[in-house]
Amino acid sequence: MHQAFNTLTLATRGRGFYDFTCEVAAWIRKSNFRNGLLTLQVRHTSASLLIQENADPEVRRDLERFFARLVPDGDPLFRHTIEGDDDMPAHVRTALTAVTVSLPVSDGRLTLGTWQGIYLWEHRTVPHTREIAAHFIGE
Repeated sequence: MHQAFNTLTLATRGRGFYDFTCEVAAWIRKSNFRNGLLTLQVRHTSASLLIQENADPEVRRDLERFFARLVPDGDPLFRHTIEGDDDMPAHVRTALTAVTVSLPVSDGRLTLGTWQGIYLWEHRTVPHTREIAAHFIGE
């Protein structure tokens, strides 16, 4: 049994979903991992990770519309607005979602379902560079 660490860097163009399944799968292949557990963690407080539908983009647009209604930018409830009207809503969105995901690796492949992809969900409206820590333990 061994373990390995990696950092993936993603540039975002602002609020939205960024599929980085291929980058993760490439690291698994390059490292010759066979069986084990992969954990991913986004190192930011205004973005999150999720495994979600990768076939119909309307699913991701619906999620964005739902969160826009749930946590609107510029809500007068929020006092933390140092970086703009989307600052505190981005933190709330992250608190309601996840900053880590774990998934098994079996026979050198991610165990994602047919219509699943791994996404960074950027909650800020302006571009950012996001780091995702990756940890594999197994063989």
